[in-house]
Amino acid sequence: MSIIFILNGPNLNMLGTRQPSLYGYETLADIEKDCHRHAAVLDLMVDFRQSNYEGELVSWIQEASRKASGLIINAGAYTHTSVALLDALLLNKQPILEVHLSNIYAREAFRQHSYVTPTASGLIAGLGGYGYRLALTAMGELLKKTMILREEQAHHRAPAGRAERSE
Repeated sequence: MSIIFILNGPNLNMLGTRQPSLYGYETLADIEKDCHRHAAVLDLMVDFRQSNYEGELVSWIQEASRKASGLIINAGAYTHTSVALLDALLLNKQPILEVHLSNIYAREAFRQHSYVTPTASGLIAGLGGYGYRLALTAMGELLKKTMILREEQAHHRAPAGRAERSE
């Protein structure tokens, strides 16, 4: 079963009470429960984490590069400021998906730049907690596609007479 790291940045632990007119009343714990339920349906395992500290997020991104099949990240405010996160994300070879609860491109100008986006296979923004569910679904599809490509490459490298036959 594939493990997906879901990493959350600063202030996301305050969801439900922080600017509910913008972020809603759903808590990060609610989103985490939904991610675990949805991942089980997709035959994925989730390692869900949150930190207010940039260095801890960098360490977790590095850990994900060794232990996870994919990474979903909502870096919060670090999205717009952290070259350290960008450098850590560039080390990862597995699929990365970026998630934001609000539509960062409909907000203040400084929030419209992301250091995460250049490393990501995709971006989901503006759909609240539902964006995490969509990211898990997309991650499952990306991992299936990756597995199919690896199988096809292995098939093409098989020695003559050893390739599988399709009938």
